Amino acid sequence: MNHADKFVTNLDWNLLRTFVVIVEEGGITAAATRLLRRQPTVSVALGRLEAQIGSRLIERGGGAFRLTAAGRELYRECTEIYGSVSRLADLTQSASKDLTGHVDILLASHVVTPILDQTLIEFHRVHPAVSFEVRVETSRNVLRGVLEKTAPFGICLLNRRLEKLDYERIYREHFGFFCGPPHPLYGRRDLDISDLRGCAGVSFETDSMDDALRPVAIFRRDNDLDHNIVGRSTHLEEVRRLIYCGLGIGPLPVHVVRQDLENGTLWRLPPYTNPPAVDIYVVTNPASRLSRTETAFLSALKAQIAAKTLADRTYDDVSPPGFASRPLTAEKPK
Repeated sequence: MNHADKFVTNLDWNLLRTFVVIVEEGGITAAATRLLRRQPTVSVALGRLEAQIGSRLIERGGGAFRLTAAGRELYRECTEIYGSVSRLADLTQSASKDLTGHVDILLASHVVTPILDQTLIEFHRVHPAVSFEVRVETSRNVLRGVLEKTAPFGICLLNRRLEKLDYERIYREHFGFFCGPPHPLYGRRDLDISDLRGCAGVSFETDSMDDALRPVAIFRRDNDLDHNIVGRSTHLEEVRRLIYCGLGIGPLPVHVVRQDLENGTLWRLPPYTNPPAVDIYVVTNPASRLSRTETAFLSALKAQIAAKTLADRTYDDVSPPGFASRPLTAEKPK
C-alpha cells in the first residue's frame, strides 16, 4: 500500500466535516454548539485532523482564530468534497421514466419573475414526485454555493463574474426609491431628486460600489444620496419594512412593490424615469455533476428564458408579463 492509499484508508472523514463547521462558524465554541458536541470534543477532533494531515490548520490562542495556508487549502477541497457527497443520492437515482429526487434552488431575496414561477408550475405538473427546497442568501453567498458545488445552480445579481462559472441573464429589473406613510415626503407629487438630499436612507447590504447593487450605489453617489444610511438588511422584506416604518427612503425593485403602491403602504419618489437597472442571472458551474432531476429543471428554466426576448424580460415601470398590469403611480389614501 503506497503512502496516498494508506492516508486515505486511515483518514477519519468525519474530522473533515468537523473542520468545515469550525471554519464556517469561526471558532470551536460555536462549532460545538452547531454540532451538538462539547467544546473539548471538537477541539480534540481538530487536533486529530492536524495530526493526520501533518500540518497546523488553524492558528488559535489568545482570542485569535486564523486559518493557515494549509487550512485554507484544505477548506477549499473539503467544500468541494461535501458538495459532491451531499448530492450522491440524486446522482444515483434510478433511470426511471418519471423523475424523482430533489432540487435545491439557491437565490437572492428579491427574485420576482414569472419565468421562475412558470417553470415551477410546469415542472411540478409533469414531475409531481420531485421535491424542492428554496434557500435565500445574499448574491455573494449564492455565487459561493455554486462555486463550491453545494448548490446545483443559483439565481442572483452580479457585481463581477468568476471565471469558473457560467451565467445567463434571466431578467432586468429597475430600482425605484420609496418612502412610507410616516415620512414627510409621503404623498407629495411635486418632488425632484434634490428633495431627497439630506434624507436618511435605508438599503440592502449589497448596496455598495463593490457588491451586487453597484448600479444603485452609483446612482446614490452621483445624486448625493449616500451620506446617512440608518438601516440595512440582506432581505427585501426587511428593507421594505424599514421604508414603510419611516426610518428613511430606500431602493426597491419597482415591479416587486406594485401592490404596496396600490395599497398606499409605499410612495414612489424620484427618479420617475430611467431608474437604476440591475440584471438577474442564473449561475451554473460547468465542473458540477448534476442529477437527472437538477439537469431537467435547469433545462426547463433556460427554455422559459429563451422563449422571451430581453424586452419581454425587462421590468421597469410596468408589471412584468404574467403579473396584473396596473399603473405604478400610487395615490395617497383618502
